[in-house]
Amino acid sequence: MKKIIVLISGTGSNLEAIINACNENRINGQVIKVISNNPKAFGLERAKKLNISSTVIDHNTFLSRNDFEVSLQNYIDSLDFDLIVLAGFMRVLGPQITLKYLNKMINLHPSLLPLYPGLDTHEKVLANKDKIHGVSVHFVSSELDAGPMIAQGIINVQSKETLKNITERIHKVEHKILPYIINEICNENIFLDNNCVK
Repeated sequence: MKKIIVLISGTGSNLEAIINACNENRINGQVIKVISNNPKAFGLERAKKLNISSTVIDHNTFLSRNDFEVSLQNYIDSLDFDLIVLAGFMRVLGPQITLKYLNKMINLHPSLLPLYPGLDTHEKVLANKDKIHGVSVHFVSSELDAGPMIAQGIINVQSKETLKNITERIHKVEHKILPYIINEICNENIFLDNNCVK
């Protein structure tokens, strides 16, 4: 059984989906720690409710991005883990930390990369009147939302789609695809080899 660390910044709905999948044996692993850069993240309450240990490393308390990343890396290194999952973690991580964990860190991003890296993806889809939208799961690299692709989930954008509706629909896709991919990684059916997903 693999040991999983989940990094969050916000509501933690994907965190809860991961923990539930572990508890239901749909993931061959367990969440051993939740780390948040935001002390007010609601995901911390979800972790507490589900009896998962959590730690806050607030980026606002550090003088520089590098100082924050050194502290985060040192803490991660103190844990015995197999996989790091960025599930709504809203900090861009630099090359030192991403290179160290290159084959052990994945990210969930709410767009069909390479479209719309960064923030406000749903708003961009609606503004551009895109016909399809979706989510991407990829290994993390030092370039924003540009690491080796693992999988994508797609929805058709409906006519008169609202931001609330498309957000809810994307969450449903996220809650299915992310636990599935994590389980495949835990079972060593998906891995990174020479920067290529196998």
